[in-house]
Amino acid sequence: MEHSVINVLFAGNNFARIMQGLWTSVWISVDSLAAGLVLGTFLGILRTLPNKPLRFILRLYLEFFRIVPTIVLLYLVYYILPRSFNINWPASWMAILAFALWVAAEFSDIVRGAIESVPVTQKESGLALGLSKTQLFCYVLLPQAVQLELPATINLATRVIKTTSLLMMISIMDVIAIGQQIIEANNQKYPTAVFWIYGLIFILYFIIDYPLSLWSKKLAAKENR
Repeated sequence: MEHSVINVLFAGNNFARIMQGLWTSVWISVDSLAAGLVLGTFLGILRTLPNKPLRFILRLYLEFFRIVPTIVLLYLVYYILPRSFNINWPASWMAILAFALWVAAEFSDIVRGAIESVPVTQKESGLALGLSKTQLFCYVLLPQAVQLELPATINLATRVIKTTSLLMMISIMDVIAIGQQIIEANNQKYPTAVFWIYGLIFILYFIIDYPLSLWSKKLAAKENR
């Protein structure tokens, strides 16, 4: 059995291909998070403004991305968007767009909640010192909100990384797609290849996500002290 595992995982460039697929998943996750967090911060701030029509529209935006399954969102962006707007981007960039819009929606709610969780006394103290509303946001609300939103942001990052397992559905050679190719190529000679390949992929995702999960729990524990 050990010999068959070595034959499957390390035959040719199989292991290198798996790691390359993992890198594809990681860089798509990182780029999606970077774009989504920037947009989500802006939208989250807008959701705290006393503008009911704007807040209603942004709430609909959030609910849309919460209700629509991620796989459907990927299909919409990958198949419908290019035909409707004549966009010819690579599949990886279409995936980043889809994930970034989803991250922005989720993060906007995190930002809104964090800003609104800042004690009212902090806001009143800032205004009493003569700070404008812009200065109040920049120097009082946002710095404190960042600390409050960090655990939820890390949890969101772990969700994005795990959700990249759907990339193979739009023909992106991520770690799942490459693993599937290796399994199909070795299925007859090594029937147990499916167990070892997916076992390795599980370990790789665990190595990436588990430290983030621990970090999030430690931050949340500090806030509750």
